[in-house]
Amino acid sequence: MNTFKYLAIIFLGGILISCGSNSGHKKNDFSIKTNANKGNISNNETLKLTLENKKSYVIDSIAYVLDGNSIEENTPLQNFKLGKHTIEATVYFENEKKHTTSPLTILNSQLPKVYTYKIINEYPHDITSYTQGLEFFNDTLYESTGQHKESKLRKVDYKTGTVLKNINLADEYFGEGLTILNNKVYQLTWQKGTGFVYDVNTFDKLSSFRYGNSKEGWGLCNHDNIIYKSDGTEKIWLLNNETLVEEAYIQVYTNKGKIIGINEMEWIEGKIYANRYQKNGVAIINPSNGAVEGVIDFTPLKSKVTQHEGLDVLNGIAYNPSTKTIFITGKRWDKLFEVEIVEK
Repeated sequence: MNTFKYLAIIFLGGILISCGSNSGHKKNDFSIKTNANKGNISNNETLKLTLENKKSYVIDSIAYVLDGNSIEENTPLQNFKLGKHTIEATVYFENEKKHTTSPLTILNSQLPKVYTYKIINEYPHDITSYTQGLEFFNDTLYESTGQHKESKLRKVDYKTGTVLKNINLADEYFGEGLTILNNKVYQLTWQKGTGFVYDVNTFDKLSSFRYGNSKEGWGLCNHDNIIYKSDGTEKIWLLNNETLVEEAYIQVYTNKGKIIGINEMEWIEGKIYANRYQKNGVAIINPSNGAVEGVIDFTPLKSKVTQHEGLDVLNGIAYNPSTKTIFITGKRWDKLFEVEIVEK
């Protein structure tokens, strides 16, 4: 199987973007011109800016801004986040000033690496669980499941599949991803705009929180007191761990365009590993800029579980710090796979 076919597993159906030509407002006397090709430029390039002065005004100065940062007419892009941006120019001329903008999309310069896996162990998994979130804490597996009237939060002995603790969500909620931080479990619901916070030991509900600009809840992971939240788009939101306010976001991009459907996530050795909804691949994402640095093809795993009418897609990634291995399962799969990732 060639590299293109592996990449298609995770990228198939992704929306590749083009911002069109760079131009200012139609009624503006100034417009920004760049060296971006149809608005797209790689992050290993230098952005070059010029200003079109349609009425030949005498210009005193120009201030360019990208992502709130002042930039020069020649600006290297390696330290900027990927995705859609807006270049702003403030033009000072003849005792006046005017603003103009231009869209810009920053792409990753590298093609993602392709990985496969080796199965180390297989463990039992509840075949009725519509797995949405999976995470280890103190060598014990915690799981969030979905579907209305079926959604649960569980603590599981991963080696035997025994459920050690379980609570059911109210029928109105469709459970989604979870993560554990500071002895608290954070669990998302899908379309209600609400997440819950529990005590990790007792499962007592401590509080709830509302989403901000992200309209849906999909996946969660955390690192260094930052909670990362996906919403089914190309965006991954960075939440304050105390207020749970969405303070920033990254956009998940390859060298071709954005990757939507970012779902269940796990922080593994400095990277975010993420399922794409309805795909059998996992993306390895750089959390600093959103670049997809690798993809893992897990397609064969689904054929190794019991085939039944309710069987659904791969979903569920957990890293166990005790074993330093990754665990993979899916929606209504009867197996949990412990795997080692191998570069192709």
